[in-house]
Amino acid sequence: MRVVYTDHFAVPLPPGHRFPMHKYAELRRKLVADGVLREDELFPARPAPVEALLAVHDEGYVRGYLDGSLDAKALARIGFPWSPAMVARTLASAGGTLLAVEFALADGFAGVLAGGTHHAGRAFGAGFCVFNDLAVAAASLLGRGAARRVLVVDLDVHQGDGTAEIFAADERVFTFSVHGERNFPLRKQLSDLDVPLRDGTADDEYLASLDTHLAQALERSRPDFVLYQGGVDPLEHDRLGRLKLTQAGLAERDRLVFTRLRERGLPLVATLGGGYSDPIEPTLEAHVNTYRVARDVFGAARADHF
Repeated sequence: MRVVYTDHFAVPLPPGHRFPMHKYAELRRKLVADGVLREDELFPARPAPVEALLAVHDEGYVRGYLDGSLDAKALARIGFPWSPAMVARTLASAGGTLLAVEFALADGFAGVLAGGTHHAGRAFGAGFCVFNDLAVAAASLLGRGAARRVLVVDLDVHQGDGTAEIFAADERVFTFSVHGERNFPLRKQLSDLDVPLRDGTADDEYLASLDTHLAQALERSRPDFVLYQGGVDPLEHDRLGRLKLTQAGLAERDRLVFTRLRERGLPLVATLGGGYSDPIEPTLEAHVNTYRVARDVFGAARADHF
């Protein structure tokens, strides 16, 4: 298994900032300490080239963020203070998903310990998302003919609004989002398939809905590559989630997705997405479980299908 990390790009945030930037390095350490990944299965991300960003984002927005000339309102919508370190980290996040795509094309599965920045739209960032790594990766696959149709499976508790906006007119990318109906963003975009869930939705209802709608998404999209936004903020412990999934329920969510894709021989990149438990340990455990499940499901898949 090959998994890309980005925490070698350190970003200091102001004291009290609610985004858990420290989780990325802690997650990498825990994956190795728990015996889920080996050190030689972890690869550092490289910065995404500007040209890859421009394939899905407005040039004025990209240049403005990179040179620090975006106005205060635009930066406030993103939620991070601008700094050269944040620029480097942001480029690495998108670049990490691009590198994971290359691994997945060869191996069938790859992961990135970052990414899932699904709130970034064509000409704006939002919700701690600057550039949309999922969109950048999909455009790269399509642009060079490595895929004809891409499915984005977004199971973060927050709708993948930026991805939906970017690909609203592109039938080659199918956007599928299962999210909290009353959660951020207040104004939703129209995905190709949206599944809004009521506050308090727990394991059984969630998994039944996912099983039904994932089958629909696969039938309608007919993909040859899948990008998975596996946010763990549906977890019952999450400060921002408002759903009630247990650790076992989230692990079963990942197993359901991975098994369905394995059955179809579809290459897959898994990104992290959100997770805001306080303390951070439940978030870390949920992310680790994603890779435990991936190891179990795709260990056999490579021999069977790739």
